[in-house]
Amino acid sequence: MKILLVDDEALARSRLRTLLGDCTAPSAVVAAEAADAVQAMGALQRQPFDAVLLDIHMPGMDGMALARTLAGLPRPPAVVFVTAHAGHAVQAFELDAVDYLTKPVRLERLQQALQKVERLVQSRLAQEPEKPEETLIIQDRGRTERVPLSEVLYFKAELKYITVRTASRSYILDGSLNELEALHGGQFMRIHRNALIARRAVRALEKHFDPEEGEGWAVRLNGIGELLAVSRRQLAAVRDAIAG
Repeated sequence: MKILLVDDEALARSRLRTLLGDCTAPSAVVAAEAADAVQAMGALQRQPFDAVLLDIHMPGMDGMALARTLAGLPRPPAVVFVTAHAGHAVQAFELDAVDYLTKPVRLERLQQALQKVERLVQSRLAQEPEKPEETLIIQDRGRTERVPLSEVLYFKAELKYITVRTASRSYILDGSLNELEALHGGQFMRIHRNALIARRAVRALEKHFDPEEGEGWAVRLNGIGELLAVSRRQLAAVRDAIAG
């Protein structure tokens, strides 16, 4: 669980960070800290968080005002107020705070608050509609077939058409590699002027001798036995993909 700590006192943030390190069900990591609302909003623009542990009395915009701002985000993090003042609890829950902890915070209470956050996160995920699976529409021998993109291992340009290879068979597709790369560049990477491979399928990079191009490199993919040549220009990117 990714947590953002917002408190103007460094000592208070340090204590909370230590307590969060002792939480196990669920476990949590402090992904960022902020001493005021401006720093907090900056952190939220850089990355998402599951929850914000938020002090109330801070310089500038106070915690209540920041919580109202957070509620307007497209995917607001859960808010857990952590304060030395017990008198704001009613107002905090009117802002849909998940919990309200008073300092000094006990490990048991912090763990209970994280469990509430976990239930909220799971509830939100359950309500999100499932994204439809991406497919390729392929005309094959007089019939139209949907091929899930997740099954495709590579695209290879062959004269005026493109070979689409899955673990079980090959298809022929009209189009261009440039178009496919523009549409699906996050899932597929260029290894040669004539080939795109699925990033998830890369198994190994091997020395390879090609009768036309001579000594070089090729990739081996999970699910098929054939090797695909890697151009010198794309060699570094393929190495990075395997390492990362």
